[in-house]
Amino acid sequence: MWLFVAFLLVPLIEIGLFIQIRGLIGLWPTLGIVILTAILGTYLVRSQGIMAINNLRNSFSRLEDPSEHLAHGAMILFSGALLLTPGFFTDAVGFLLLAPPVRSALISYMRKHINVQRFEMGPQPDPFGDNQPHRPRDTVIDGDYQEVSNPKKPTHEGSGWTKH
Repeated sequence: MWLFVAFLLVPLIEIGLFIQIRGLIGLWPTLGIVILTAILGTYLVRSQGIMAINNLRNSFSRLEDPSEHLAHGAMILFSGALLLTPGFFTDAVGFLLLAPPVRSALISYMRKHINVQRFEMGPQPDPFGDNQPHRPRDTVIDGDYQEVSNPKKPTHEGSGWTKH
């Protein structure tokens, strides 16, 4: 139900803001602001997105919990969609989501309301009781091998372009 209300209210808010701002500054400055915010938003989303990807990559390499970095990336992606949508309300929300303190506040709010049942990452303890993480073993397995070659038997005459 709340999604229906959002899809109904957001366009109405945008239309009202367009009418009000056009009345204050005129049509062309209003359209110029919309285009300028889309260009500026694209640049900011790109730079913040690159930082979020680097942070996510670093958390993977350090075997840390990547959920916060994933949430930041998702919010940056959502803010990009809002900033490319023409309108003043969506631009304001999109620019707010680009601010790291706002994203961090939203993430901490969501953590209070989302219950993660289980999260595993990296080396796991041995289920047989030694409670030590598995490490790669320096085990060498010796073996013999024998090459087996299947002679090709064409099922049709060659075209002259290939050798059988």
